[in-house]
Amino acid sequence: MRMAKATPIAKLADEVNKILEDYDGELEKNLDEITQRVAKAGVTTLRKQAKSMFGGSGEYAKGWKSYTIQNRLGNSVVIYNEHPGLPHLLEHGHAKRDGGRVEGREHIAPVEDYIIERYEREVAEKL
Repeated sequence: MRMAKATPIAKLADEVNKILEDYDGELEKNLDEITQRVAKAGVTTLRKQAKSMFGGSGEYAKGWKSYTIQNRLGNSVVIYNEHPGLPHLLEHGHAKRDGGRVEGREHIAPVEDYIIERYEREVAEKL
């Protein structure tokens, strides 16, 4: 059995800080990996949902993309569609030119719920 190295009491705070810094760096790396992986899965799921619900040429489905924002608290990922306004109209419905209304087809909210649940689950597993 190997004995642990003794740390003098005067250096205990330094040793604890070093351990916490190592953990913080590893945690940040893991969170960034999870964020990227979950965002990619979200974009893929939104594309599949849009293609199956709206069909057509697939331009709307292909429009789902993501980009990373780096800040001092870590990275964030934004998922968006390159056709501004269209996701809102398709999700919530809109008025027709000649009167009447086109009902919305919910396809973003379920994916958002899936992304949040998956992110929370993966973070909990890493902690």
